[in-house]
Amino acid sequence: MSETKVVKDDCIPIKSSLDDIEILKLCIQGSKRAYDMIVKRYMKRAYFAAFCFVGDKDAALDLSQDAFIRAYRSIKKFDIRIKFFTYYYQILKNLCFNFLRDKKKHTRAFSEVGEEIIEMISDNESYSNEYEKIELKEKLWKAINALDEMHREIIILKEFNGLSYNEIAELLNIPIGTVMSRLYHARMLLRKKLIGGKL
Repeated sequence: MSETKVVKDDCIPIKSSLDDIEILKLCIQGSKRAYDMIVKRYMKRAYFAAFCFVGDKDAALDLSQDAFIRAYRSIKKFDIRIKFFTYYYQILKNLCFNFLRDKKKHTRAFSEVGEEIIEMISDNESYSNEYEKIELKEKLWKAINALDEMHREIIILKEFNGLSYNEIAELLNIPIGTVMSRLYHARMLLRKKLIGGKL
């Protein structure tokens, strides 16, 4: 009868040059130090993803940390063939959507990406003053919040996280054609809401 080898953290020479697969194998064997390395590699990306979903710095920190804890609790069941962030992202996304459902009102500060999205979906219309731009940004954020989860997610991944079509396809486990179609419809929905649709 074979026994699962448990790695003791104090005897592991973990090098920062190790790739994710090698580190995750150590995590599966029980190394907390190895998991700390994974967290450090992805903590900024995780935080930014959470912030784009919930728009609150403190909540984004809490949610991204909670997702790392939950991922660690089930790390021994982790399929080494899957990229860690793909696995982690599903946990984080569910936590963020639950947070959004539980919180009725959200106020989010707009980053420069808001202007880029506005330009993309507004036929390059010019806006006469700064107040008008601010007002439009607020309306855009409300429009993003008003989208269903599927379309809100694709906008966040592409426009806020800057992921490529291939990366989104892999993360969501859908064909690239579906990514393109879903993103197109999400942008059209945003445009409709900005031009006069109800939020």
